[in-house]
Amino acid sequence: MAIELEASWLEVLEDEFGKDYMLKLKTFLKEEKQAGKTIYPKSGDIFAAFTKTPFDEVKVVILGQDPYHGPNQAHGLSFSVQKGVRTPPSLQNIYKELATDIPGFTIPNTGDLTEWTKQGVLLLNATLTVQAANAGSHQKKGWEKFTDTVIKTISDKKTGVAFILWGAYAQSKAILIDDTKHLIIKSTHPSPLAVSHGGFFGSKPFSKTNNYLEQQREKPIDWQIH
Repeated sequence: MAIELEASWLEVLEDEFGKDYMLKLKTFLKEEKQAGKTIYPKSGDIFAAFTKTPFDEVKVVILGQDPYHGPNQAHGLSFSVQKGVRTPPSLQNIYKELATDIPGFTIPNTGDLTEWTKQGVLLLNATLTVQAANAGSHQKKGWEKFTDTVIKTISDKKTGVAFILWGAYAQSKAILIDDTKHLIIKSTHPSPLAVSHGGFFGSKPFSKTNNYLEQQREKPIDWQIH
C-alpha cells in the first residue's frame, strides 16, 4: 500500500519514509489486506489529517489514539466521523463542553469535524489504521513512532501551537513538546467512563486555545460545525 503525504508535510518528514520501521509498517498493512482483513479508514483517508491541514497551517493539535473501528466511521481525523454517521459518545461530550465553553455554540447534528481542519486544527491519531471491530489492533506496529515524529517536528519547527491532550495516553506525548514556545492543555479524556470521574467538563480547552491564538496574533478557531 502506498504511503503518501501532502507536500509541506513531506518536506519536513521525507526521511521517515525510507526508515526500517516504516517499511515494516507498509509490509504489515499489505499483509493484513492480503489476508482479507478490513482496515479502517480506507486507504485514501489514512493521511487525511495531513492532507486537510498542511504543516505550514497547523495552529492547534488535538491528539487521539486509535481510529474508530466500526463501519463508515473513521475517515482519518481524530474524534471525527463521516457525515451521516451517529456522533460517538466521546464526541458528544466534546460538543457538550463546547456548548458551555464557547458562547453561542450549538451542538451540530453531524460528527464530521472537517471544518476545523481547514482552520489549522490537526486532528491527529497516534495510530492511523485499525482492523475492523478490533480496537487497538494496529498499535505498536510503527504508527506511534511516525506520529511521535510528527508531534516533535511541529514542536521543533513551529512556535505558538496549542496542543490539546485528553487522557493519560495523549498526555504521555507532552515530553515531545517544548512548552516554552507552545501551549499544552491537559484534561481527562472525553470518553463516558473518563468524564464520570470528573476533570473534562469545565476544563475549557477551546476558549483557552482561542485566547492563546489571539495572544500569538493568530485568528481564533470558529469551533461551530455548520
